[in-house]
Amino acid sequence: MLTRFRNTLAEYPPQFWLMASGLLISSAGSSMIWPFLMIYVSEKLGLSLSTVSTLITINATTGLLTSFIAGTVADRLGRKPVMVLSLLVNGIAYFFMSQAHSYLGFAFLMLVMGASNPLYQVGADAMLADMIDPEKRTNAYAIIRMVNNAGVAIGPAIGGFLATRSYTYAFIGAAAGMLIYSFLLAFRARETLIKVVGLEQIPTHEGLGGYGPVFRDRPYIIFALLVGVGLIAPSMMWTLLAVYAKQNYALPEDLYGWLPTTNALMCVFVQLFVTRITRRFRPLLIAAVGMLTYALGVGSVALMKDFWGFWASMVLMSFGELILIPTVSKYIADLAPVDMRGRYMSFYWFAWGIARASAPLIGGYLNDTIAPRAIWVGGLAIGLASALGLIIFSRLRNPRLARENLENLAVH
Repeated sequence: MLTRFRNTLAEYPPQFWLMASGLLISSAGSSMIWPFLMIYVSEKLGLSLSTVSTLITINATTGLLTSFIAGTVADRLGRKPVMVLSLLVNGIAYFFMSQAHSYLGFAFLMLVMGASNPLYQVGADAMLADMIDPEKRTNAYAIIRMVNNAGVAIGPAIGGFLATRSYTYAFIGAAAGMLIYSFLLAFRARETLIKVVGLEQIPTHEGLGGYGPVFRDRPYIIFALLVGVGLIAPSMMWTLLAVYAKQNYALPEDLYGWLPTTNALMCVFVQLFVTRITRRFRPLLIAAVGMLTYALGVGSVALMKDFWGFWASMVLMSFGELILIPTVSKYIADLAPVDMRGRYMSFYWFAWGIARASAPLIGGYLNDTIAPRAIWVGGLAIGLASALGLIIFSRLRNPRLARENLENLAVH
């Protein structure tokens, strides 16, 4: 066991482990407050679920625009600047959120955080692809997810305990985690962007902020949008489950905190085992299976009434996450040209942003106009539609071959 651990350490560059260490600190901090944020705002301002959920929509919608900006900046100026800026802005915003006393105050801070979040996500994904050889990327993305979720396993349990006493401590913990990681990157990390000679002379990169080749890669666009639609289902669960469980079944924060902790622990201890299996099969098939599992996990919440029922739903949904996310990240990293990685990752995060922006609106509408359980039935339907779309798409065409054929046509 010790030998395997040492071999794993030696297999990846030191900066990879610097990112992993910083991510552990920042994710532990942010997860002290994020799972409970809707409860905090709802109780502090006395607003309905559908109204409070609009804060998540504001956060996610703002990120849609900066997703594209982040990709262009990360490909032209570097991965490191956008990552450091994102962490600094988030750290400061978490601190000021503890002092907010109105809907407009929370909305402004959620807007600021939403604008900065994609900067880190796009920069980190591109930096990882720069540093790691293609054959090692699946495991590398899986390790990063494990580390991130190790932090998430720690954060909610501590945050839930703090939230029952004072939310201020949880906000301060989130701010500290983000700021510490930003300093680690600023002073210890090197830039990994590979400058491609003559890039400015390549006509296909002109216009649309350099996104022309991305939008012309239609198979990739379809794939990313299908995944983005399906991610509405788990986004509904992460956004609304805490409020749903407390308002309808009186589940307190300190008990709910163990649900995201369960998800995180599964990502830490089960991820590599799942990845060893999934990497043997075609990525599109694995994506469809992961999305189907996601959908079933979300839909099962409609049948649950207590902590253990919600826990079982979280376990099932977590398996969908373990199957889907590393496969998609690795697939996109392999598909993207070396000088376009930031922009390809940007569009993926744009699709994810659409999911995060629409999930609370859809869930809040179903809750207010039909019934609380309708949230999860709607999530199930959306996830199943995405899974079916991925299955059909995988049979119709191979996105990689389609992209290569488009390039060949352009050459001839």
